[in-house]
Amino acid sequence: MATPLASCTLAIKAVPNAPRSAVVGWLAPALEGRANDALCEFLADALALPRRAVTVLQGDKSRQKVLHVAGLTLAEVRVKLGV
Repeated sequence: MATPLASCTLAIKAVPNAPRSAVVGWLAPALEGRANDALCEFLADALALPRRAVTVLQGDKSRQKVLHVAGLTLAEVRVKLGV
């Protein structure tokens, strides 16, 4: 269950044109052009959070991204993602 005041940041490497969206360790493939939206939506779904809970803090145009996850601690994110 999401903790209301909890949040964390994740360093992510997005892989443009990947054949599928998945969490592989701490890597998350996404689609070129829509990478940020696709990545945030994918992680929000995987974490059972509303889409607005996952945002890009750094790396809008880079494969290396830092995401903010509102509502979960880093430990909770790791458990939910199984990594």
